[in-house]
Amino acid sequence: MGSFSIWHWLIVLAVVLLLFGSGKISGLMGDFAKGIKSFKKNMAEDDASMEASATDKQPAGTIPGPNAGTTNANQTTAARQG
Repeated sequence: MGSFSIWHWLIVLAVVLLLFGSGKISGLMGDFAKGIKSFKKNMAEDDASMEASATDKQPAGTIPGPNAGTTNANQTTAARQG
């Protein structure tokens, strides 16, 4: 079981052409090319919109620490004593 030779591939290509016809294959390849072009166009638009949104954003504020919303037990005790 080795790789196929060029003659095997030519026979497979001839059978595919006989089954589907050259018009059907060229139509499929045209549809495939349109899909690739559409994909590339949408990717370029996404990159442009991401760059535009990155330049429009304001700098973010500070991120509070994990204990920012809670009071410490020592602070509570000191506040009661003082």
